[in-house]
Amino acid sequence: MAQTKKKRRSKHRGNAAGVVEARGRTGRKPTEAERKADAKRTAAEERRDRLTRAPTWRSAAQRAAIAAVVFGLLLVLLFGTEPVRAVPLTAFVFLFYVPLGYYTDMLVYRRRQKMEARKKAA
Repeated sequence: MAQTKKKRRSKHRGNAAGVVEARGRTGRKPTEAERKADAKRTAAEERRDRLTRAPTWRSAAQRAAIAAVVFGLLLVLLFGTEPVRAVPLTAFVFLFYVPLGYYTDMLVYRRRQKMEARKKAA
């Protein structure tokens, strides 16, 4: 005799944007040690990815902007410089830090790439 009930399949339903989302985890929950190991591995992978990425002018400009704002605030608040006189100095610091930061990052990046190439060759 034929089977009357069909075997139930897991459902994949699309959302409003048409993206199909898979069901969540259905097995046992990971132990504390497994969660920590996954977190460490993920953090290590993220760090490795960040360090192997080539520097950009945008990242150098963002870092320089933060440093220039801190410098400007220190000039005004700590050293009592008039804000009118602090703005040109802050702009100069920003324009000085952008290429300085980029070329420093590029130096570190190239050095790290050479070390990685040596590791792979050995």
